[in-house]
Amino acid sequence: MNQGFKTNFQPLYRIAYFLTLAMLIIIPLQIIIFVVSPPPDTVKGFFELSHQNPLLGLLSLDFLYLFNNVILVLIYLALFVLLYREKPVSAILALILGLIGIACYYPSNPAFEMLTLSNQYFQALPEQQTIYLAAGEAVMAGYTGTTFNAYYVLSTISLLLFSYAIIKSTKFKKSVGFWGLASGLLMIIPSSVGMIGMVFSLLSLIPWVVFITLLMLKFKKLAVATQNAE
Repeated sequence: MNQGFKTNFQPLYRIAYFLTLAMLIIIPLQIIIFVVSPPPDTVKGFFELSHQNPLLGLLSLDFLYLFNNVILVLIYLALFVLLYREKPVSAILALILGLIGIACYYPSNPAFEMLTLSNQYFQALPEQQTIYLAAGEAVMAGYTGTTFNAYYVLSTISLLLFSYAIIKSTKFKKSVGFWGLASGLLMIIPSSVGMIGMVFSLLSLIPWVVFITLLMLKFKKLAVATQNAE
């Protein structure tokens, strides 16, 4: 029965492996973009950046996270499949909360809204531009507003639950779960909470990168093992 279970989910492990690898590329790429070209401090600055370089304007508003969170869905599903039999309650709760969190993220991301408003701002008459600046302020208020914080908190809880299940699982080395736990604990303070939130958010990336690297290796091993067993 177990063999059939593994064989049926072998494509999922393979997909999770490649997508986790892609995430390991996205994370440093996003950091490089923010270091080389820090995001503007004002709505007008974002409008000017989007007008001069639309792609950089999107990237400055976490455009890559739109892809990153799609990858997370597949990682969550693969972890759920692996952990459900041993820790069903933790696995179900982690999956549900994680998916709800990801669903919350997309309405909070203002990348394309700001690009649209930027185009309208520069097409408007000078006396009308204040309308679009006000609209931009409203959009940016949602950038770190309720939906973003819901995404952040739910994602943190999901990571902690998955990490706990991994530590208790016989399918993983406990160190994998401890790395995830460390990242989740550093994510307890949302990145929207001023400078301290940003510091904790950046620090959480260190154990997170180790965590998903170990997951990537696990997914690769499972994909190869189940393929050879067919």
